[in-house]
Amino acid sequence: MDRIPLEVQGGEEDQIRFRDCFSVRYLQAAAVLCRLAYGIEHPAGEAGEAGTTTGEPAGAGEGGESGEEPVLRHEAFVLNAILSSVAFLESAVNELYADAADDAYFCADARTGEILKAIAGMWHNEKNFDRAPVITRYQKILAIAGAEPFDPADQAFANVRELIAIRNNLMHYRREWIVIPDDEAHPAGTPARAGTSERFEKILKKKFAPNPFAGKNRPFFPDRCLGHGCAEWAVLNSVIFADAFFRRLGLPVPYEGIRDELKTR
Repeated sequence: MDRIPLEVQGGEEDQIRFRDCFSVRYLQAAAVLCRLAYGIEHPAGEAGEAGTTTGEPAGAGEGGESGEEPVLRHEAFVLNAILSSVAFLESAVNELYADAADDAYFCADARTGEILKAIAGMWHNEKNFDRAPVITRYQKILAIAGAEPFDPADQAFANVRELIAIRNNLMHYRREWIVIPDDEAHPAGTPARAGTSERFEKILKKKFAPNPFAGKNRPFFPDRCLGHGCAEWAVLNSVIFADAFFRRLGLPVPYEGIRDELKTR
């Protein structure tokens, strides 16, 4: 993992100061969890093909683990890959702001230094920064730096906005009724679900493969949504968005040294 170098302070008692880069840890974790979910959905060999077709995870058959255990692990991997992807986005922008506020951005040229001074000077209220939504933090920093903010219609921006919405629904989950009518009452093409599930289905259904372990009559969110496809989409889009953000600022990305570790399958 990339780490910011140690800094030694002279004086009567030498001090060693260290600044970690936790956004990198979250991104690494998200990628690892994504690969683990993929391994359960696509086990190697003929058993894997059968598992993918029938919706049975590896080990669910005779002589392996019980059918429930791999599915629980799969769900844990997917959920935490999504949560870690958004944690990466939050940490990345928080670390940038902290470095600007502390005048601690390493390897900064004159232009970079001016950008960071502007961020520190114009957004000096730390509590105000902490209360702002994640997307707002990114947009405001771009505006302060004189860079072009994301257009709400930009695909990278829209995908991350939906990713954060998924995270928020998982973290602040509220139970609600999901009605799944029978086929006779609602023929093909008729919306069968309402509320959160229906909204996510309209936006996300064609963006990634569904969870193969969810029954066909289960609601889109969370059941059919939360598979490796969604986890992979979360990891890839969080990186695409962060890449675009740092590119607009003209700053190096903090995770450049671990790109080869970000495989999602």
